[in-house]
Amino acid sequence: MDQDAVTAVVDRYTRFARDEAPGRSRVYQEWALRVAVDGAVASVLARIPDTHRQPPLVFAVLRLLGAPMQTGDAWAEWVVANADAIVAECGRRSIQTNEPLRCAALLPALSLIDGPIALLEIGASAGLCLYPDRYSYRFRSADGAVTHLDPGDGRSAVVLECDVEGEPPLRLPEVVWRAGIDLQPLDARDPEDRAWLTGLVWPGEQGRLERISAALDIAAADPPVLVAGDGAEALPVLAARAPRDATLVVTTPGVLAHVPRRHRGAVISAARSAGRWVTLDAAGLHDAWNRPPVLRPGGFALALDGDVLASVDPLGAWVAWHPESAQRAQ
Repeated sequence: MDQDAVTAVVDRYTRFARDEAPGRSRVYQEWALRVAVDGAVASVLARIPDTHRQPPLVFAVLRLLGAPMQTGDAWAEWVVANADAIVAECGRRSIQTNEPLRCAALLPALSLIDGPIALLEIGASAGLCLYPDRYSYRFRSADGAVTHLDPGDGRSAVVLECDVEGEPPLRLPEVVWRAGIDLQPLDARDPEDRAWLTGLVWPGEQGRLERISAALDIAAADPPVLVAGDGAEALPVLAARAPRDATLVVTTPGVLAHVPRRHRGAVISAARSAGRWVTLDAAGLHDAWNRPPVLRPGGFALALDGDVLASVDPLGAWVAWHPESAQRAQ
């Protein structure tokens, strides 16, 4: 056994238990704490390739394979007994969390773009962020006022709630074509793909499982065009299939962090060459901003063609609008 790999697992899962799981998932916090102190369990996880041993990925695989949800000795014994299956399954899986709530953060940028829109997402997973026009929204301002947005046929089964600061433009886009690129696209109609995607929801995350399940139903009823491939290489071919009378909008919501830094520039260049580019990214993720972002602590930048419009929650729970940037982006 590679002792350096075991040490890396212990360090990573200790940080996860301390910094990431508290307040979000008690089960995952307790599992991570057990990994950190149980050499046999840590040794199993050390066998997984380092690019596939992130705690949320490994824990989702454990649940998929039938791990007991209680913590303690029974859980640790199950991990050791199922080591080969765990290592093999983690090696072929990747984190593909599709959070439709991100559409609440994307909506102000999409509201600045004249329609109709052909929407193309890089890192689309099952494409749940390709339906901003099919969801309902409830934007709540600091004074308690709520802006309601619903599709033309009424309240959606997916209702996205978002706190908002400032006065961003908020209107539902007219989306006439939806497409996505992913290394391993998921099909909302496939029971196994649905099980994997819903299994990536951490136990204890209130409302998220129901939101993703309802969004999967919407995607299954009207599937997008999804292709497997590298974002930069596949984008020009797929973009050529978009309707000519629609504005092509390429989105990269939270995906660039999963692209090796040496390849991010090529993805961004391809997106900007194809059409309008909308992204949600941490400030230090790349250098494609037109001006250096100044963001609320803990926030990502919402940007249109490199102009930062707002600080936003990475998963879309809040939006803090930057009106001066929005004027430059229009």
